[in-house]
Amino acid sequence: MVESRTKYDRQLRIWGEQGQAALEQASICLLGCGPTGSETLKNLVLGGVGSITVVDGSKVEEGDLGNNFMLDGASVGKSKAKSVCFFLQELNDAVKAKFVEESPEALIETNPSFFSQFTLVIATQLVEASVLKLDIICRQANIMLICARSYGLTGLVRISLKEHAVIESKPDHFLDDLRLNNPWPELKRFAESIDLNSTDPVVHKHTPYVVILVKLAEEWANSHGGCLPSTREEKRHFKDLLKGRMIAIDEDNYKEAIEASFKISASQGINPALRQIINDSSAEVDSTSSDFWVMVAALKEFIANEGGGEAPLEGSLPDMTSLTEYYVNLQKIYQAKAEADVIAVEQRVRNILKRIGREPGAISKSNIKSFCRNARKLTVCRYRPIDDELNSPMPAELQKYLIDEDYSIAVGFYILLRAVDRFAANYNRFPGVFDGVMDEDISRLKTIAVGMLGDLGCSGSTLTEDLINEMCRFGGAELHAVAAFIGGIASQEVIKLITKQFVPMSGTFIFNGIDHKSHLLAL
Repeated sequence: MVESRTKYDRQLRIWGEQGQAALEQASICLLGCGPTGSETLKNLVLGGVGSITVVDGSKVEEGDLGNNFMLDGASVGKSKAKSVCFFLQELNDAVKAKFVEESPEALIETNPSFFSQFTLVIATQLVEASVLKLDIICRQANIMLICARSYGLTGLVRISLKEHAVIESKPDHFLDDLRLNNPWPELKRFAESIDLNSTDPVVHKHTPYVVILVKLAEEWANSHGGCLPSTREEKRHFKDLLKGRMIAIDEDNYKEAIEASFKISASQGINPALRQIINDSSAEVDSTSSDFWVMVAALKEFIANEGGGEAPLEGSLPDMTSLTEYYVNLQKIYQAKAEADVIAVEQRVRNILKRIGREPGAISKSNIKSFCRNARKLTVCRYRPIDDELNSPMPAELQKYLIDEDYSIAVGFYILLRAVDRFAANYNRFPGVFDGVMDEDISRLKTIAVGMLGDLGCSGSTLTEDLINEMCRFGGAELHAVAAFIGGIASQEVIKLITKQFVPMSGTFIFNGIDHKSHLLAL
């Protein structure tokens, strides 16, 4: 792991050793190693994914050299899968690389069990019919699937799996877990031991804002029938109370208290998102339940008992103006409470595991500790089958997007990316491939797209002529610049799924290269 720390130093700072270990244990299958697939896999190989298997049955042609940096002149006429695999292996010799010289479509049809050996499958440039079959195969084997496609100046990325639980969701904005409006006994006693009216200017200027807010919140509640500030007027008066305790204008600790005073009015107890998770039917666990749901079941019990309606304390303390002694003591109080909460949850996890017939030590303490530290930010993502999206009427969502100026081109590309697959199924080629029949292809594609809108429950809707013309002008081309962008998005989502950190996208990501815009369609 020492070599790994040096090699992957920068990314370890983002997803840590646990995330990196998950990547190094992952096995990735790439279907189609054109520019989109190659760019996706390049990013994962550089990131240190454990093993890759490249599946492609085609040979390298002269035209491939202009849009795929994983090929060179010596590759022409050779197996594309083998050539790309060779170049990818050169980027990181720690990654195990294999290739299969077979058409992805044929493999999906004839050998569905092939995919069960992988952690995740990346399907690139597959037409709709093959995607539908692959999604069924991956769901039955509980394998994660990411579909990525670039087509001219547009492209899409879509994730598909039954369920994805994220412990380390790492939201951009989240309130510190300080419990200023609901202090536990040890924090309360520590606050009571400090005199806010001290005449020592050094002490007064270096009393941490946590103590100031805990004490003055209690003082406010005592004079307001046990209630904390809730209205805008009350919050303003509470700030005035804080300002009135300042004895000098340069007291940074009181300025920090004023800035953080809104935390006093934060709702006690757990947030609605966490409540929805602990009340999910999956929290009624049995021997087949995942570790995540076992821990959720334990969390639910903890909140109802030891937690007193609160999730386990995170235990971290932000930087603040304070005497070193006060700050260190506060840290110890927060850390001790957090550790006590972890022990309580751990005991409940062990009891639940025993109750459902699993080994009590099946879930490590480090995993339980991470779960407790992130309990307020847990996220569960569920993705409906691709077949549901593609073959179910959805007029409300589509109509909303079609008439929305910001989304109309994105949803137009979404419909047309599906329409070109129907076109290819009918005519055995993509529209616009041959210049001599361009006008005819435009008319055919428009008919298919309008018919598709009708099938989806949007009869009477249409797409702009310019967009249909552009789609035909693309001629099915896979441009490197677009492929690199789509590959970057896809690989980013792969890392989220494998490390179980950050929240993966939900919906269909559409890139509009004409206007340089991206949209996530919730379909």
